[in-house]
Amino acid sequence: MSKIEVDAIDKQSGSTLTIGGSGTTVQLGTGASQTGFGRTGTVDWQTGSIKTATFTAANGEGYFCNTTSGGFTVNLPAGSAGAIVSVQDYNNTFDSNALLITPNGSEKINGGTGSIILNTEGEGLTIVYIDGTVGWRSIQDSDFSDVGSTFIQASGGTITTCGNDRIHTFTGPGTFTVLSTAACAANNVVSHLVVAGGGGGGAGGGGAGGFREAKSPVTPYTASPLDGGPSAPNLITVTTQAYPIQVGGGGPGNPSPSAKGTSGSTSTFSTVSSAGGGGGAGLGTAPLATGVAGGSGGGGGRNAGPQPGGAGNTPPVSPPQGNNGGNGYEGGCYTSGGGGGAGAVGTNATPSDGGPGGAGVATSITGSSVTRAGGGGGSRRDQNSGGTGGPGGGGNGGGQQGGSGTPAVSAGTANTGGGGGGGEAPGNPTPTNINGQAGGSGIVIIRYKFQ
Repeated sequence: MSKIEVDAIDKQSGSTLTIGGSGTTVQLGTGASQTGFGRTGTVDWQTGSIKTATFTAANGEGYFCNTTSGGFTVNLPAGSAGAIVSVQDYNNTFDSNALLITPNGSEKINGGTGSIILNTEGEGLTIVYIDGTVGWRSIQDSDFSDVGSTFIQASGGTITTCGNDRIHTFTGPGTFTVLSTAACAANNVVSHLVVAGGGGGGAGGGGAGGFREAKSPVTPYTASPLDGGPSAPNLITVTTQAYPIQVGGGGPGNPSPSAKGTSGSTSTFSTVSSAGGGGGAGLGTAPLATGVAGGSGGGGGRNAGPQPGGAGNTPPVSPPQGNNGGNGYEGGCYTSGGGGGAGAVGTNATPSDGGPGGAGVATSITGSSVTRAGGGGGSRRDQNSGGTGGPGGGGNGGGQQGGSGTPAVSAGTANTGGGGGGGEAPGNPTPTNINGQAGGSGIVIIRYKFQ
């Protein structure tokens, strides 16, 4: 086999230059460059520059994209016939932190306007620009259904689907990142549920965490009675940005029956904040025996006369995020009020029993009906039982049971915002202190139309 070396050739208009023949090799000299030979349908992979943040791609290049620390965007170059770009999931993280591919200006991808999202583990994509009708066309992709999207594309939290809706659930702090918005403005209005942490029990039951929900008109499900969706101030229209999510923790129960329970912490999504549930009252004179205000108020205590429960819906919002705690009762059994719930006030204590916690409310925002934000039951010192928790927080209620009797006092269930059950001082038949229990942590859920 022979080799032909060409050092220099003058351009001759109208002539044809043939280099090499069957069995020969055409080789450029060291340091030479080439133009006009065209591409072979492949890219030059940029292995020395792993991408970890938003960048603009160049024609003829392939990129390994590392989204371990968070999703980002690949901006495509201006399209010209035959232009080619490739991307590849660097370390199998596209499923948790997606990669967004955005065309230049109003150019299309696979015939659709807008961006596409790569959210499959290990996904790779090669696209070639054809013309103004189709724009960039996928020629190799693990999911050929990716087209220009007319719906929201987002990441963050635990993602599930229900019909044509996508649901992001946050049980702890996180970030809801909107990678692209919908072409139709109505589809950028998201449904949301924001529940704060429940208050810890004192002698009175802890109040439930604030419960705030707004249902978008484009996401069909059965909302709670507290749906604020019909009112424009309660609805959230998202834009392309990152939204920090705060999920409130439940407040600790009292360290002794004479102390108040601690209020729960705030949960937040965008402009919506829900207040933590108020702690249950302790034993003694006011203000120790007064329930704490919050999303729902903590139950009141007693000793020097009956004491009121804490105020709910504090700070005030519409629809209200919770209700007042029940009052304590001064008498031989020393009974305390139940914490307020999202759906009802905490029940006042009676001469013989602690007051049950206020009921929570149910919503199907996740695709199935779940009741949350019930108040904790108030306690009773002597024999019999304390109040049961309001449905929607811990076991069968916020704190299920105040101190004394059976079943034993219990905490609010995690991620329900339920109030903790109230504890009690020594009595008959319990010779030792029963401490109030912690409130349940909150939750944030976001739902929107994605197809």
